[in-house]
Amino acid sequence: MITKKVVLIGDFATGKTSLIRRYVDNQFSDEYLTTIGVKISKKTLQISDEIELQLMVWDIEGHTDVKATNPAYVIGAHGVILVGDITREKSIENIPLHLELVKRLLKKVPIVIALNKSDLLPNEIEIEIEKKVLDLDASLPEVLKVFDTSAKSSKNVEAIFITLSQALLL
Repeated sequence: MITKKVVLIGDFATGKTSLIRRYVDNQFSDEYLTTIGVKISKKTLQISDEIELQLMVWDIEGHTDVKATNPAYVIGAHGVILVGDITREKSIENIPLHLELVKRLLKKVPIVIALNKSDLLPNEIEIEIEKKVLDLDASLPEVLKVFDTSAKSSKNVEAIFITLSQALLL
């Protein structure tokens, strides 16, 4: 079995815990639970007959002040999911700051971005979301892919973890 550490980083209340709960347990709750410190979940994926991948998913408490993120939680990660709340512009603007922290603490790890809570926007804003995704994707070449996600509807939740998992096995 191959074990890899994956960390979710982003501002507070962006839905990091909800994304993990949806992916690991296929559950969702509208109740907001603040993560204090770090919570670790694990999920085992059967990649092939010979390969089993165990993801140790670290849910790191959110901070608007990136400097407040405890480096000890990030160090040793094999992959990173940066999370922003699509309904809160500031949390998206802070993604490059979180990315700088990751680049400072880790050497060349796969990174994906989840612009979460897309279910909270009306359908007519879908084009604007796609533009944000493309703009962020183009401006951050070190990022594998940017997804618009929803832990509530499960939109692209599996995709962010699969994309990252595939990169972890390269």
